[in-house]
Amino acid sequence: MKRNVSLADISDGRLYKSNDMVKADCHGCRGCYKCCTGMGNSVILDPYDVFRLQQGLGKTLSGLLAEGRAELNVVDGVILPNLRMAGQEERCVFLNTEGRCSIHGVRPGICRLFPLGRYYEDGDFRYFLQVNECAASGRSKVKVSKWIDTPEQGRNHDFLCKWHSLLNGLEEAVAGREDSDRAKQLNLRMLQIFYMQPYAAEEDFYGQFEGRLEGFTDAPGNKQAMEGKQNIDGNG
Repeated sequence: MKRNVSLADISDGRLYKSNDMVKADCHGCRGCYKCCTGMGNSVILDPYDVFRLQQGLGKTLSGLLAEGRAELNVVDGVILPNLRMAGQEERCVFLNTEGRCSIHGVRPGICRLFPLGRYYEDGDFRYFLQVNECAASGRSKVKVSKWIDTPEQGRNHDFLCKWHSLLNGLEEAVAGREDSDRAKQLNLRMLQIFYMQPYAAEEDFYGQFEGRLEGFTDAPGNKQAMEGKQNIDGNG
């Protein structure tokens, strides 16, 4: 989800790499769960999140949607899944009665990042600290890689760059034509290939993703449309 704000207004003015130290450690939140409520549709799932949830819960995205734990929304013209908020407090559906995350080991990347965000530029990204989002006081410094707590972070970084590039291409391809048949076809095909088709939970995610990425971009008309070389309505 893109944010049309100035980085200077929401961060400490620095950009961080994975080996940098950042003041993000809130020491287990100490009973606070404000960042798990009222988030609307902002906890967007990427394919790796869906893979990890499938590994940890034994449920595909179709299953999570059927149970009302996830939902689909249009984000910048693209159909994407997100964790659902529910109840008067608009609590994350995976928040337990004690206000703790019941899927902490397989929580989505956005949750792992918080209160960090990603700043994409020139096909790569660095991290920034959101200074107004976390209510915890007395946060201490922690290495970014340790805070994110994700295996094979080099491969994960590469995946995130490719995924961001694909979404950017898709957003640009459907911009202003969201209701066209071709835009709907692109969206539904992306959703089916990267989300709805179950992953092999016991196999390497990144190899599966690369295969799906190749299949999606090589499909007739997809690559040209997403590179702006073909009218999405099929008229040029």
